[in-house]
Amino acid sequence: MLRLQTKFDLHRDVVSDILRKEASVCRMAEYSGAVDIRILNFERDGGILYSWKGATGTTRIGKYDSNTKQNKLLYTFDKQVCVSSCSLNKEETLLAVSLAQNTRGEERLKPISKCLTLLIEIHPINNTKVLKAVDFRVKVQFLHQQTDRRSVLESHLLLLTEDRYVDLYHVILTRQEGYRVVIVNPERLSKTAERIVEDFSWVQWDRHTQRLYYLTFKETFLLRSVQFYPSHNCETVFELPLELPVNSFRTVKFENLGFDHHHTERPEHVRVHVFTNKIGSMCVCYSQPLQDKHELLYTVVLVHKDCSKKFRVSLGSDASPQKATQLHPLFIPIGYYILVYLQGYFLHCINTRQQEMLCHSLFLSGCDVNLGLQCHAANITVLHAEEESNCCLLDLATGRIHTADLSPAYLLQILRSDTKSRCPSSKTDPQRLAALHCLLVYMGTDPNLELKITEWLCDNVNTFESFDQIQEFILASLYRISYEKALSLDKILPYSSVFDKKELPECLLKVPGVLCTTEIHAESTVKWKARSLQGFWSELQWNTERTKYLDADPNPRYRTSHIQADWDKVRSERRPSSQMNHIEENTKKVLSMVDTWSLDKKLVPLFQEEDHQQRALIGLTVDKLREHLSRHLPRLGKKKIDSLVVNYVAKLLELIRHMLESVWLKYKLGPRVLCLTQQGSPAEWSVFHFMFRILESTRGLCLPLPPGYHTLFAVFAVRCLPHHTFLQYIDQGFLQLTETFVSRLMTDLDNSDANERLKFSILKRLPEPMKKRIYHMWDHPVSSASISRDYVKTLLEKHIKNKGLAFTGRDKPGVRPEFVPLTYLAKILSDIEEQAPNPFEEQENVDARFVEETALKQTLIQLGFEKK
Repeated sequence: MLRLQTKFDLHRDVVSDILRKEASVCRMAEYSGAVDIRILNFERDGGILYSWKGATGTTRIGKYDSNTKQNKLLYTFDKQVCVSSCSLNKEETLLAVSLAQNTRGEERLKPISKCLTLLIEIHPINNTKVLKAVDFRVKVQFLHQQTDRRSVLESHLLLLTEDRYVDLYHVILTRQEGYRVVIVNPERLSKTAERIVEDFSWVQWDRHTQRLYYLTFKETFLLRSVQFYPSHNCETVFELPLELPVNSFRTVKFENLGFDHHHTERPEHVRVHVFTNKIGSMCVCYSQPLQDKHELLYTVVLVHKDCSKKFRVSLGSDASPQKATQLHPLFIPIGYYILVYLQGYFLHCINTRQQEMLCHSLFLSGCDVNLGLQCHAANITVLHAEEESNCCLLDLATGRIHTADLSPAYLLQILRSDTKSRCPSSKTDPQRLAALHCLLVYMGTDPNLELKITEWLCDNVNTFESFDQIQEFILASLYRISYEKALSLDKILPYSSVFDKKELPECLLKVPGVLCTTEIHAESTVKWKARSLQGFWSELQWNTERTKYLDADPNPRYRTSHIQADWDKVRSERRPSSQMNHIEENTKKVLSMVDTWSLDKKLVPLFQEEDHQQRALIGLTVDKLREHLSRHLPRLGKKKIDSLVVNYVAKLLELIRHMLESVWLKYKLGPRVLCLTQQGSPAEWSVFHFMFRILESTRGLCLPLPPGYHTLFAVFAVRCLPHHTFLQYIDQGFLQLTETFVSRLMTDLDNSDANERLKFSILKRLPEPMKKRIYHMWDHPVSSASISRDYVKTLLEKHIKNKGLAFTGRDKPGVRPEFVPLTYLAKILSDIEEQAPNPFEEQENVDARFVEETALKQTLIQLGFEKK
């Protein structure tokens, strides 16, 4: 399920280097002694702090720089000590260390206490200051602020104690002799301490965002956050009540504050984790085993969505009550997904952006549960990665750090599983739907991956029982181009076609193996503590408030099908109007954004003709989507909304073109498929079927198609279908007769009996203006007669309006047959032609002589003197 890449290997990156250094200390060619290296902490700059027992029996502390791939010795104690916590300041001039002391043995440091916390000057190694000597554990953590204040030498250190309080030390430094960095007034250091938290039972440090989350109990558990700013000020920003059992924590729990290898953690009833994203999302996850029911209960509080999702999963009869109380899942943040993993039982990939329906989150159980980890899940620690990067997993047993991401190969395997198989490993529709959205939205920026998904669509053309995979492919791909711009777009832009269904299939509402209840926070549970919110917190506040507004709106999500009434109205308009001009301007903007390539490289002949209906639908879609976004998200601004909407519709047209190009390459089609005189091959029939499914899916959503699509589809239809079936497709509205297609059909097909019947049937189905234009392209007596009738009618109507025209005495035709009525009519037409401009000048071979010849020919045919 996960794609893992080793980022750090303790043995490869550290141990080999230490062995060389220890060998040089002992003046040996090769050091053969054992090296017990312990990872202690991770700093914001990517540095990894570790300790080891040196060759001389001392304890050393070093740092691995993940950027330079170099190791550096920071400090050496004069004896072996037990380092329980360690942190290094940003300038690498101070080292804070907490030592766990053995108070029972004879070898002990004074004063006798279980924990000794030291602040050490290491640039160069100089004084050591005792900060704490207490009988409870103390965690140390330097703040690493991004600041330009280089002229002031200062560091800020957090001390988090098992006695349930947090102190912040402000350490002022000075430079001596040009290079020494020492503490100013170290004897007054304790007086600089500022108590920022009191009475907590759980605490989590986020080194990338420099935030401290902690739980305190006031009638109920309250989650609070302290934000540290570059100015070194800090404030409690927000407060959130959580529904946790009173006895959730028997001891203080530290998260993301390093590793204490000399302390054995007692199993807790509840595990809590907080995950944030720079776009303004926050998820609070906690789990709780239910001993009497052999079930696991876990909750994901979506603060940005102003709701909570509570999940209940049965662990089965093989989970004994005693074992069940010790089972806690891993919460792994990957993008906007939260993976809930319980080894050997289940894996739940929760979509925190589109959380309304269970079918958009992937749930796997039994033999399908495999993260790809080569170790026991109990040894895995989730390292909170930087917001824009992948999650990192630390295997404490081997000392390896892996970057983790979802595996596209595994998700594609879910899509490709046999739909008709009864094998237990075969996947259900909800699993396919969730996997498809994960592939398209979260990791769909890879063109090769999009090509593989398109190939899967080609191989599975028929719709699934509960959803239309082509509609899902289109909407999810379009959602991808804009979902990162604002969280509020989640409830506004189309995401899935299942939202448009009047009755949802039962399988999409309930996923086997997991029960879910959603609690909408009617009144905001979040209390903002800061006077003015900045950055992430401002975005989070706006997202929660916008969510409440959208929840109160009955139709916040733009539904493409709602455009149908406006589309019918636009199609009924025959004359240009200001609205039509506005729509045409929208269309021009979209088509200018479409990557049309050069014609010699284009596989599929699209965007090469004027398709007035599709151009109108393109412009109307832009107009309606822009109007919807402006009403619900005015904060984005007119310019951003306009850009987003134009890109959205342009991406739709390109997406359909890419789908056709993929199927074109799959079946190795060439230019011959555009020839109307040949019958279609099985490969062309497959392409026709795929194009029909695209047409069916886009019609269901009332989405536009690229100009030229209907012409191309009609070409495949006339090659692949019997003529009577072809005409039925037209009558049912699936085939739209474009002027480009009909003109080609009239000229390319000969006038055999079958083709003539087809042409007449098509002409009957054309609107009158198009029919008149097509007659001029078809060399046939019927078309000639029609042209003549229209010509005579037009000229005579003009003659009636201009009575009194005198004959010009034009000579009679030479050797042509003389028929007095016809001759008289021809003379009138000739005189009108001479006295007035010809309104049909652009139409070739239309004049009085042409009309006369056509009329004589028709008369001979009617009298039986000449065959048709």
